[in-house]
Amino acid sequence: MPEFDKKSLTEQDIRTKFITPALTAGNKWDVMNQIREEVYFTKGRVIVRGQSSTRGEPKKADYVLSYKPGIRLAVLEAKDNNHPVGGGMQQGLEYADILDVPYVFSSNGDAFLFHDHTGQSQPVEQELTLDQFPSAEDLWQRYCIWKGLTTTQTAVVAQDYCLQGPDKEPRYYQEIAINRTIEAIAKGQSRILLTMATGTGKTFVAFQIIWRLWKSGRKKRILFLADRNILVDQTRVNDFKPFAGKMTKIEGRNIDKSYEIYLALYQGISGNDEAANAYKEFSPDFFDLVIVDECHRGSAAEDSNWRRILEYFKGATQIGLTATPKETKEVSNSDYFGDPIYTYSLKQGIADGFLAPYKVIRIDIDKDVSGWRPHPGQLDKYGKLIEDRLYNQLDMDRSLVLDERTKLVAWRITQYLKATDRFAKTIVFCEDVDHAERMRQALIMWNGDEVVKNHKYVMRITGDDAAGKAELDNFILPESKYPVIATTSRLLNTGVDARTCKLIVLDQRPRKRKPSCANSKSKAFHSTPCKMLSGGTMTRSISSAMWPMTSRR
Repeated sequence: MPEFDKKSLTEQDIRTKFITPALTAGNKWDVMNQIREEVYFTKGRVIVRGQSSTRGEPKKADYVLSYKPGIRLAVLEAKDNNHPVGGGMQQGLEYADILDVPYVFSSNGDAFLFHDHTGQSQPVEQELTLDQFPSAEDLWQRYCIWKGLTTTQTAVVAQDYCLQGPDKEPRYYQEIAINRTIEAIAKGQSRILLTMATGTGKTFVAFQIIWRLWKSGRKKRILFLADRNILVDQTRVNDFKPFAGKMTKIEGRNIDKSYEIYLALYQGISGNDEAANAYKEFSPDFFDLVIVDECHRGSAAEDSNWRRILEYFKGATQIGLTATPKETKEVSNSDYFGDPIYTYSLKQGIADGFLAPYKVIRIDIDKDVSGWRPHPGQLDKYGKLIEDRLYNQLDMDRSLVLDERTKLVAWRITQYLKATDRFAKTIVFCEDVDHAERMRQALIMWNGDEVVKNHKYVMRITGDDAAGKAELDNFILPESKYPVIATTSRLLNTGVDARTCKLIVLDQRPRKRKPSCANSKSKAFHSTPCKMLSGGTMTRSISSAMWPMTSRR
């Protein structure tokens, strides 16, 4: 083709006429399974403007070349022929860093510029003719040599993903976490820590790790531990569903040892009472892989129940998953698992558009800020004398309950929803079950018009209420209109996939970890105060007139 003709071609023409044929020539690369064009690997940052939202520009690679689906090797950036051969190299290098691949190519249709980040090629960058493009097998062998993988280790690393269709395709950062973990285990590492922000799919990552190790024969019996029944149940029916008849949930001490994949609530198989330690029904060498979800909650402390389980199965490979690594003077995840082999942060999740930025609206109530003191001899509504002292933020809804305060918070939530969207799914985090029930009643009072249409408009979803727990799936399903408002204490505060949620209300002292949601309009509403505890006690309950409220945004 004459030179002036090539200059007139678009970038797409260059890809179609020159680059793709160079990749597929001689069956070097399989166009169906190894070559992907125009790969959008981020979604674009969510930009919220008032009550509407848009997305920023997603990142897109012209080509991503993989040895197998999910096992990426190279990025190739194309330019039209008015650019130099290396015109796309710097962009390709940026994408390669993000996607964790060692090889980068740039082309304008005349030749390829090849950048070998492994240092195996000298010079690091060199120009190749169109017919010199390396094959998939050539790059894979280079990769395995660079990683120092033996033939046996390579077979594990190359094990197929469980592919379940486009809607279950791993995101780029999930593939990195999975691949790094598989590689580390193949090379003999026995303690692994993955740090991934809430809402980024840790359980799906765990499933793919287990699947590939199980299918390769490297791990045959696996224990998956979580700290909430809802997490175990969701895991079993959603991400782990392909294991089907090979999987069971451990409940009680009557354990069937014929399964290969075991899911368990750690509180359900361990305790201070030796009789409660159901995990000891297994021999210490029964499991060869143990995965601990939300490992910051218990496994880090040396005297915790989780730690005892891990020590009992110390011969197994152990993987810790966490959104918030525990690092204090007394407790550290890293002391046990080592430093994370991969971290995907909340900040990065928001930048990529997989998590939404949230807007915090802080509401200060005067009794929370200035405190409250009873009149001399004042009685609560049950006729008991109230201790004469100043009650502050730490007392609210723990040692002191102000009924009108609860009504005021419920009123403020209702006013916000009426001004925005009455059917925006909302979670109200309360101090304890008692507080969650009082909040449910207060919200019903202000939302009677919707409650009479459907009593599930407001529901308490706590661990002790079967009717509420039964509605959890409906709350998190986008297709389900009800429940709209869920009051809870701890059931929904870790790991539950609630993409429908648009408003989070913290009527408790917030933890340091900030909330993250997958919904583009998520907001966090803080009503000062209160500290989140495993449970609280309500010793005094009084009624008072509604007081003024000030707000700071």
